Amino acid sequence: MQAKEITDVLRTDLYELLRDSQIDSSKLSHFQKILLIADGTLTNLLEVFLNEPIGVVKLSEEIVSITADILPLEIKAGTEVLERKILLYGKTSQRNWLYADSIIVLERVEEKFREKLIKSHMPIGKLWVEHKTETFKEIVTYAREPAFDLSDYFDLKREDKLLSRTYRVFSNHQPVMMITEKFPENSF
Repeated sequence: MQAKEITDVLRTDLYELLRDSQIDSSKLSHFQKILLIADGTLTNLLEVFLNEPIGVVKLSEEIVSITADILPLEIKAGTEVLERKILLYGKTSQRNWLYADSIIVLERVEEKFREKLIKSHMPIGKLWVEHKTETFKEIVTYAREPAFDLSDYFDLKREDKLLSRTYRVFSNHQPVMMITEKFPENSF
């Protein structure tokens, strides 16, 4: 298969996932589409688009043993993972731009990366760059859903909608984390 054909296949798969999510892509801004399908780190994209540095607020971070298998991460109940919930906010505007929750398979992550992840307030994407971690990201799903409990972080009503994407991150040919990123439908 030639490079153009591979790109067309990937693009079709992403658009099919987006269509299957009940998100009408014709109603999204160009930047919202970029945020949903980009396979790079969103922190850098947000910094450029918003023209402000982006910071991290850790809402929670806990090492737990999972109680059920997580198929996208190829792990069984009892595996120890780091569950992390954060906000990306504008350091100038003090506005929350994005919520993310992550499940990280600790035994599959380099020790120095793991320590910095737990001890610092750096976005995961910036840690990948700092540690020169080779990654591959695979979109699992897209969603459009009510904000519910996340509404307070974005000054929204509970019924206002968030757009989200969930993706797996591979390193060394194995899934090491699953991340869901959400942002208000009326942003960007």
